[in-house]
Amino acid sequence: MNELKQGRIVHGLSLKDGMDSDCFLCNAFIDMYAKCGDLNSAECVFECMDYRDSSSWNSMMSGCVYNGYTEKCLSYFKDMGLFCGDVRADNLSISCTISACSSLGVLHCGQTIHGFAIKLGYEETTHISVGNTLISLYLQCGETEDAECVFRGLIHKDDVVSWNSMIRGFAIQSMILEAFSLLYEMQLTRSVHPDSVTLISILPLCAEFNLLYEGKSVHGFIIRRGMRFDLSLKNSIMDMYCKCHNHKAAELLFTTTPGSDTVTWNTMIAGYSQNGCSIEAQALFQEFLCSGPPCNVLTLLAILSSCDSPEEFQFGKSIHSLQIKLGFSNNFLATNALMYMYSNCGDLVASLTLLQGISAVADVVSLNTVIVGCVQNGFCYEALKAFNQMRSRSHIEPDSITLVSMLSACGELELVSEGRFLHGLALKSPTGSDVRVRNSLITMYSRFGDIEGATSVFTTTPYPNLCSWNCMISGFAQNKNGRSALELFHHLPYVPNEFTIVSIISASTQTGSLRHGKQIHCFVLRSGFLWNLFILTAFVDMYSKCGRLDVAIRIFKDLPEKSIASWNCMLSAYGFHGHGREAIKLFNELCESGARPTKSTFISLLSACSHSGLVEEGCLYYNLMSTGFGVEPTTEHHVCFVDLLGRAGRLAEAYKFIEGIQPQAELSVWGALLSACKYHGYVKMGEQVGEHIFKIDPENAGYYVSLFNIYAADGRWSDAMDVRRMFDNRMLRKAPGYSLIDVCSG
Repeated sequence: MNELKQGRIVHGLSLKDGMDSDCFLCNAFIDMYAKCGDLNSAECVFECMDYRDSSSWNSMMSGCVYNGYTEKCLSYFKDMGLFCGDVRADNLSISCTISACSSLGVLHCGQTIHGFAIKLGYEETTHISVGNTLISLYLQCGETEDAECVFRGLIHKDDVVSWNSMIRGFAIQSMILEAFSLLYEMQLTRSVHPDSVTLISILPLCAEFNLLYEGKSVHGFIIRRGMRFDLSLKNSIMDMYCKCHNHKAAELLFTTTPGSDTVTWNTMIAGYSQNGCSIEAQALFQEFLCSGPPCNVLTLLAILSSCDSPEEFQFGKSIHSLQIKLGFSNNFLATNALMYMYSNCGDLVASLTLLQGISAVADVVSLNTVIVGCVQNGFCYEALKAFNQMRSRSHIEPDSITLVSMLSACGELELVSEGRFLHGLALKSPTGSDVRVRNSLITMYSRFGDIEGATSVFTTTPYPNLCSWNCMISGFAQNKNGRSALELFHHLPYVPNEFTIVSIISASTQTGSLRHGKQIHCFVLRSGFLWNLFILTAFVDMYSKCGRLDVAIRIFKDLPEKSIASWNCMLSAYGFHGHGREAIKLFNELCESGARPTKSTFISLLSACSHSGLVEEGCLYYNLMSTGFGVEPTTEHHVCFVDLLGRAGRLAEAYKFIEGIQPQAELSVWGALLSACKYHGYVKMGEQVGEHIFKIDPENAGYYVSLFNIYAADGRWSDAMDVRRMFDNRMLRKAPGYSLIDVCSG
């Protein structure tokens, strides 16, 4: 502002001295006003000039581009050609106009200027400024082939700007190989060398695609060349390390290299948050408030992402208070982040209240924030309400993020008709071809048990990625179609990742094929997934269910670390093989290790006690579950407990237990008691339980078969045939049992 004031004083003195007709001086004033942000004054000087040369027009056009008035630049270029026949556009005029076209994204206009430049003799091959702006134009408009054609046609490639423009363009278009190939080619060129702008263009590509090795190579290149480690470069490298899940390296840079600005602090806070280090993120944020530069909106966005659980709720509320105090309460991005935080912390009311506060101006991002937060935290019905709110607004169209979240919600709630409606909606919009939406459709249909629908989506996906194949393999596995999963795996055109391996191990477990399981194990050893905890846990399950408990125990004991899923899997393995005492011993080890038992832990433990006849121990752990560990019993626990009592012949006690369940016991709990009645020949109780079950679910074939067998075992064939007639009248069919034999060829 002070520079503008001084410039106006100089302008006034020149007018006083009668120098307003000096073309060179007027050009300088136009340039001064434009660079000080006062384009109106620049235009006034321009309009009052008696004679304008090419520099006058160029100053005006470059001033328009500098201040963001790109359409005005095009208008001045047009006027220059129409009214000033004696003034010819030069390479600077053309460069400014092409830059304006690039900013507006109008490719056809840029191509016209390109042709005009060639006609005037300012070919991009000899005029480096024209060539550079053309490269930027074509890359901005997604025409990478045309940009590369211009670049390759440059006679003099000793300008680092040309190389940087091409590398940045490739990076923006996510063309990894092309960007790195050009960087390598640049290093082989003697006349030009990568600078900080080059590396800042390539580092986001490493961050986006998790290219840690390449990112480290860039870091090493900077150190070897002794390049100046400015803040922009430092921040880019820290961001790369954080997004490549190596926040320790970013932390080392943050603490050991001099100089930091708000971006540096924000990058480190966000890095901690993204890598699950909430405590470190919050501690650094507090340090930042005490000693760092002023806080901005991006700081709040970085720290809010660390508040992702109910334990962080109070801290998240304090950030909300700080946001209001700093005057960011009307900031859209901050409000969206707050809504997501409240959803993650379980306070859906606060999230929806914030949405209501911005309902008049809420856009698709705001509604997506609520929908994604609800779905990720199990509030699927609330997500449906938010989606209906979005649909009621004609100016807001669901995007791919909306559809991915809503398809997940429909799959979770098994809302078949709503899921099919979303499928139709996707097909009617451009999002229908988005591979993420297609993958979500595959997963949704798999959860519905509609494997044909999932297969149809998969086979019609134009360019399925590895995630698409994983979804389809997992869908087969979830629907107990292990053989199809294995067949599809054999045709996989990608290198499998850990998700592929876990799904295929599950499929192998279903088929009971130890041979396939061993082959997958060998593949894992060769592929470097050996220490992946999810895969090793899946192998524990596979070997135990394929009859090799000894191998499962050995893998479990050799685990580098044990998650609660690993403990649960081993407990289940002991129960599956009837080793109840070992399961109890393992449970005690779990508690001593500091791990917190979950609902699944007690399901496995109760099942182990049931299969081993350890009734008193099972009763003890059922009672301890809620009183000692704070785990409230669910339907699955009730089924295990009834099965435990039923196997021990304590059916009256089991019946009394079911009657005491509040709210009313689920059908599967009564089914467990009916199975116990069949096993022990309790006909009278079996009749009572059967009548109760048929009132709740008259279409379940398995329960009719159980009651039929109870009557048949007692010789009551008349009653058995009555049950059979009921079965036939309802046209029910029981799924036939089958056995698998692994025939090893060769």
